[in-house]
Amino acid sequence: MTDPQASHDDPGSDFPRSAKGSGRRLRGAVAHYLGSAIVSGRIAPGERLTGEVENAEALDVSRSAYREAIQVLTAKGLVESRPKAGTRVLPRSHWNLLDPMVLAWAFGGEPDMHYVRDLFELRAIVEPEAARMAAERRDRSDIAAMKDALARMRRFTLATEQGREADRDFHSALLAATGNAVLMTLSASIGAAVNWTTQFKQRLRALPRDPVPDHLRVFEAIAAGDADAASEAMRVLVQLALDDTRTAIQKMLDGTPES
Repeated sequence: MTDPQASHDDPGSDFPRSAKGSGRRLRGAVAHYLGSAIVSGRIAPGERLTGEVENAEALDVSRSAYREAIQVLTAKGLVESRPKAGTRVLPRSHWNLLDPMVLAWAFGGEPDMHYVRDLFELRAIVEPEAARMAAERRDRSDIAAMKDALARMRRFTLATEQGREADRDFHSALLAATGNAVLMTLSASIGAAVNWTTQFKQRLRALPRDPVPDHLRVFEAIAAGDADAASEAMRVLVQLALDDTRTAIQKMLDGTPES
């Protein structure tokens, strides 16, 4: 059996006691605690969680809050519960790796570089073509939405939550400009990936360069209806973001102090 607190001398010592409160808040706190442990590898695929009663007591929460948290993890493909067999962590191939909450858990600690690479490879496949389509299909409202997001990125910078929200809005507006309903469903996932990689890059130091000009080149190409230029500008934007993230991860591994 795997106790989610097995790596600690004091069971539940890392669980946030400030989470006490409403059932929804407790459910979210337990899901975050267990989800982070699973995504980080502290609880490995194939391992079985101890029973509902034991874990609820270890975390000092109600059985219903613990049960609801397991339902959250189940919906995201992280675990599977069966009568008598209990709850087991599923293989990584079952996880919904594009779920915004799973992304948050992954970047809450030190993200796996393979996962980071996979995210950027997905972005490199999707976003340049989305930019091409946006250049061909955008209307005035799409251009206005992207322009507004860019203005807020400049005003607040990506060092602030307002600036990062504007960054997410820019990418969401670009996907909306494609007019493709299926692509638009990726908006939350791509927005979360953009947000968490940006926050991760700022842990050790300020962003190495201002990303607004990269976004501006994408915007200008889309506004001008230049599909090829929009696609290329987005390809460069994604590649530069990956390079910055790789550098941040390497600095974390090297223990490089903040500059």
